[in-house]
Amino acid sequence: MEIVNTHEAKTHLSQLLERVDKGEEFIIAKAGKPIARLIGFRSEDRDRAGGHWKGLVRIGDHFDDPLPDEIASPFTTPK
Repeated sequence: MEIVNTHEAKTHLSQLLERVDKGEEFIIAKAGKPIARLIGFRSEDRDRAGGHWKGLVRIGDHFDDPLPDEIASPFTTPK
């Protein structure tokens, strides 16, 4: 992994980002001391499948009933 000083990283950030996008990684150092690692960002774009909790969760019959006043009052605005 290549070590790049902060001045070089600031000066050549665009080129470093292009290389990172191609899979390279860099250590950014200040006065020879490593302070950061520059790596590519990969989002986790994967298909999500539901149903993992099927049969394990039960919603009570009164789930949608209004809350009791002592619980609901902090969330209501005065009229």
